[in-house]
Amino acid sequence: MSSEVLSQSEIDALLSALTTGEMSAEELKKEEDEKKVKVYDFKRALRFSKDQIRSLTRIHENFARLLTTYFSAQLRTYVQITVASADQLPYEEFVRSIPKMTILNVFEVPPLDGRILMEVNPHIAYAMMDRVLGGKGTSMNKIENLTEIETKIMSNLFERAFENLRDAWSTIVDIDPVLSEFEVNTQFLQMVSPNDTVVVISLNTQIGDTSGMINICIPHVVLEPIIPRLSVHYWMQTKKKERSPEEIVQLEKRVKRAVVPLVAELGTSEISIEEFLMLDVGDVIELHQKIDQPLTVKVGNIPKFIAQPGKVNKQLAIQILDTYKGGDLDVE
Repeated sequence: MSSEVLSQSEIDALLSALTTGEMSAEELKKEEDEKKVKVYDFKRALRFSKDQIRSLTRIHENFARLLTTYFSAQLRTYVQITVASADQLPYEEFVRSIPKMTILNVFEVPPLDGRILMEVNPHIAYAMMDRVLGGKGTSMNKIENLTEIETKIMSNLFERAFENLRDAWSTIVDIDPVLSEFEVNTQFLQMVSPNDTVVVISLNTQIGDTSGMINICIPHVVLEPIIPRLSVHYWMQTKKKERSPEEIVQLEKRVKRAVVPLVAELGTSEISIEEFLMLDVGDVIELHQKIDQPLTVKVGNIPKFIAQPGKVNKQLAIQILDTYKGGDLDVE
């Protein structure tokens, strides 16, 4: 039997209805006995489990701490950034929830597909820029009239700030964030289709006396390859799987049968491009290697042994003298 957990506001409304007589206990019991059908909105498809959302929240709590440290050092003022919420919703709903004119930083995160959006409230962005320019951190909102200098200062500030996401995500995947687009009007930004599910991490941000929100929008296409790593089992896995003795024996056999190139290097020389182009049949190239010096033997292009040349049954051969030690065969 499944049971649905009511919120505090729903409990208060139910108790109020029972107290005022709008609903009787018998009616409530009768309604409970009837089969209920829960409405499902296919436009608001839930593609992430609560467990995965919690994992993303933990990751971005670490990101918020890194941002706090970064902005405190850059702005030299009081900065406090914390995670306010983490929700999954359609991209269209996210766009409607943010101001029409705001700071939009679009990042590519290779090797993952898709792009991540960092939306910064204009009041926060201007307070940051004012501090960078030597001011007290005064906030204003004239986002539609950004100058080229203001655009450059803001984009550089947030581009370097977003590099902290690399460290925050390092336990899950190695990414290389790159700022690909800077925009102020949401109408000119279309990252994914309107009904695609995105995860929105909202950060409460305090810069001096100015407060606002920073929203990080992560489309499903970005997280899809790493969804298995967001489960609690991945986070709680502490010991690696030990290979069985049979597996180790089979691996050793395969390694022993692997074919690698073995090259005895007779010597090296340096010539100019002009001399190289003039080479012809019968020309002689003088090597740096002397005839009485041992040869370097490379295995897989890595020096491993020193040897001397010779013949075995009228065939060219080399005799291994010793293992190669760096600096033993230095030539002038």
